[in-house]
Parts: sequence; C-alpha cells; structure tokens
Amino acid sequence: MLGLPIMPDSASTLSGSVDTLFLVLVLLALLFAVPVAGLIIYFAVKYRRGAAVNRSNAPIENFKLEVTWMVIPLILSMGVFGWGARLYFDMFTTPKDGMDIYVLGRQWMWEFKYPTGQRELNVLHVPVGRNVRLTLISEDVIHSFYVPAFRIKHDVLPGRYTTAWFQATKPGTYHLFCAEYCGTEHSGMLGSVIVLEQKDYQAWLDQNRMNTGGVIAENTSPGTQTAVTAPTQTMAQAGAQTFQHLGCYVCHRPDGKGAGPSLVGVYGKPVQLANQQVVLADTNYIRDSIIDPNAQIVADYPPIMPTYAEQISEDDLLKLVEYIKSLGSGTEAPPEMINPTGGMPQPGGSSGNQGSGAQDSGAQGSTNGDSGGSDSSGNGNSGTQGSGGQ
Repeated sequence: MLGLPIMPDSASTLSGSVDTLFLVLVLLALLFAVPVAGLIIYFAVKYRRGAAVNRSNAPIENFKLEVTWMVIPLILSMGVFGWGARLYFDMFTTPKDGMDIYVLGRQWMWEFKYPTGQRELNVLHVPVGRNVRLTLISEDVIHSFYVPAFRIKHDVLPGRYTTAWFQATKPGTYHLFCAEYCGTEHSGMLGSVIVLEQKDYQAWLDQNRMNTGGVIAENTSPGTQTAVTAPTQTMAQAGAQTFQHLGCYVCHRPDGKGAGPSLVGVYGKPVQLANQQVVLADTNYIRDSIIDPNAQIVADYPPIMPTYAEQISEDDLLKLVEYIKSLGSGTEAPPEMINPTGGMPQPGGSSGNQGSGAQDSGAQGSTNGDSGGSDSSGNGNSGTQGSGGQ
C-alpha cells in the first residue's frame, strides 16, 4: 500500500479493501486526535498560571458546537461501521464456487490435503485468480492461520472445523505464520503459499499425482519435485476404503434399508432430528456424528451407534467427510463400493467379519461394534444413528 515497505504485499482480492479501510481509520483518527491534542497544548500554554490573559466571561455552553460535535462523529462512526461490516461479511462468506483444500494444524507444522490426493507440509500451492476454500482444524491446541499478503487470519480450533477463503491475484511466494501462541516452538511454525498461473498449477498437480500415503517434501520447488509412481488415490477414494474397512456400509446402505440412514445426497441438505429440530448436514455435522453420535439423533433411527471419540484420527475424519461429500449428487455410491450382486458394498479385509453377520442379526457383536463405524459412521451425517450398532 502506497509503496511503503512497512506494509506486506497486496496479493488477494480482499487485501485492497482491507488496506483502504485501515487507511481511512488512520486518517479519521488523525483528523480528531491532532486538533484535540493541538488545542490542549495551545490552551495549556495560553492559560498557564501567571499568564496575563482575560479569563472573564468564559462560555459555559454552546448548543451548536455540542450538536455538531455529536452528529458529525456519529455519522462518521456509523459509516465506518457499515463499511467494516460489509467487508467482514465478504471475508467470512465462503463462495460456493472454487477449490477445496483441507488444513491440519499441529505442533508445529501445517499439513495441507488436496481432494485429488496430494499432501504437503508447510507449503501450499494454489492457482491465481481462483477462489480457494479452506477447511481448517487443529489436532492439538489453538493455532491461527495467517497470510499477511492475503489479509486473512483465521483461528484453527481443535475439535471443530472452521472455514476461510481467499483468491490470490498475482503469482509469487508468500509467508504463512501461526499467529496464536501454541507452545515452545510457536515461532518456528512457518510456511509458504506458492501462487502459480493456472497452467503451471495444473502441471504441478499432474506432476504430483500421488497416493495418500505420500507427502510432498517441505519447501521443494515445482521444478525439483519428483512424481510418485503409485496410483493416484483421491481423498474420496481413501474415505470410501475407510468406510468399507470399518464396516460402515452395514448400516448406511445406499438404498436406505440399513439400520442407519443412506448417506447418498445427504451432504449440504437439511436433516430432521428425533427432537424435531432440523440441522444442516455440513462438515461439522458429519464430524460430530462420528465423535458424538448421540448428540443429534436422526428421526426414525435408533441411537445405536457408539462414539468414536479419540479412536479415529483427524486425517481419517477428513477422508470420510470428503467421501460423503462425493455422494452429494444423489447418485449411487462409487463403483468400488458396490457389491456386484446387489446394492450392498462388499466387505473387505478385516471388515468382512463385521459385515453380514452383524447386519443380519442386528446385534452389536464385538467385531461389528468396534469397527462398525469408527470412521465410517461418521460418514453418515446421520452418524447419530450409525452403523456401529448393527
């Protein structure tokens, strides 16, 4: 701003508006502070003790001055309030279009997860001119995601998803900080946001197609990264495998005939609860349904799902959330989750034990109960009714 080196770069669609409002606030503060301070000094000198000044007939009231002094500051302050409120809503209203990136904060690093499967530590790659929606959560203490060049600073909380967004306006590398004291190595919780032209960003994605188990090395440039030869696995595909492995499909059948509700098309839709309330099936609802399934029980389903608090990682929760979001079109579950003989997903690996036996009996056998939803139930927004109990 104004070419002053003390200001960070302005590299997002919001940064110009934030800088303008900040400048206006500074100028208004000077507009009132300088005259008031000047008059204080002037009168202190003129009417100091011992000065030969006429002190008789001093005015004790001036109606016009008092009204002016109240009305003008009121108009200015309300104008600034309205301007700031509008900017606040622009900053915290997440656009519907754009790309999603998941952010995990932990002592003392940032992990970024892309729905297409890439993962990065302390480095975030984004394209220029495109809205980027961030879903943030902490695995330990409160952190704060702060990119000065974008003028965004957002708290990252344990146990709850928060969202932020930005649109970068010019390519470059920008600093990322944690702006909330989070422990002894807080000052070292640094990172970078690398903004690329759209074609360069697509080339970076193609170069770094990777299995979810791999992580792109910190602070490596796009030209030096080596493509991983393992088959690409998106977050939704990884979530589908977790969903199957944990036996969640036993209750959350695509046809809605299981002990828990179908999750197809549920994301982003209103859900009727047993207590007559209606809630939106967003990311926090899905997560809460896994961690505390009895908090919001879906209407017409029994509260049989066990809790999976401290039994499933935030990483797996994000995969399950992304998987459920991928079912939001109202179509059937992905092909790899469908049994060739019907609508039921095939049990795989250890989940096979949790599968059909529990389903037929409806009992919460030890095998079925433990796996039944750890991560999967969560998938169900309705997780409250979850698979765990079948």
